[in-house]
Amino acid sequence: MDIDTPYPNLPPIPRPNEPLEKKRARLVYQSRKRGILETDLLLSTFSKENLQSFDLAQLEEYDKLLDEPDWDIFYWATDKKTVPDRWQNSPVLAMIRQHAKNEKKVVLRMPEL
Repeated sequence: MDIDTPYPNLPPIPRPNEPLEKKRARLVYQSRKRGILETDLLLSTFSKENLQSFDLAQLEEYDKLLDEPDWDIFYWATDKKTVPDRWQNSPVLAMIRQHAKNEKKVVLRMPEL
């Protein structure tokens, strides 16, 4: 474990040759079942609106982002924490940040699985 962070530094589970639709379904599930309600709500509503139209590269970038700690994702998305260099140029994180603004002031609810 890195001394500067309270999060375990576990490597992502390799999923070679995962079919596209299985990847999409897994990411929808992982977006909702994060463990922190704020991040669950943000990512589950984002995934419902976007993952069906994502291509493989976007899905892989989103998958990699989900390996980050929940609170970090939430704070980056809501501009409460500086986005690290590794995510500065991420189109997917930019989309999540835009989604988090909720400019239409929609009442967000957990989507059905």
